[in-house]
Amino acid sequence: MVDSGHSFIAYYKRATSPLVVLTLLRDRAMYGYEISSEMKRRSGGAFTISVLYPVLYRLQEQGYVEISETEVVDGRARSYYRITDDGRAYLEQTIRDYRGISAVFEALIGGEAT
Repeated sequence: MVDSGHSFIAYYKRATSPLVVLTLLRDRAMYGYEISSEMKRRSGGAFTISVLYPVLYRLQEQGYVEISETEVVDGRARSYYRITDDGRAYLEQTIRDYRGISAVFEALIGGEAT
């Protein structure tokens, strides 16, 4: 089956991408390609974001990430993103929300009462 961008997986990735990016940045500042590589490594290649920079820019606009430094490598600027204090608070709340709704959804599709 071809992913038309309207599949459950596509919507799920779009919804959880900020959570994944903030989780990766919780440990250390990273640049874009490094974020993508770490995401791929930790997920065994199962979770990738084809449009990472719009996610980073949106998180930056929301005050959840900031550029900690920019360096020039092979003539190209490489910006390192780090999570802010507001981003950490948002991440903690979002993880709680995610776990809660995941448990509810699992109960619904698993047929268990909550």
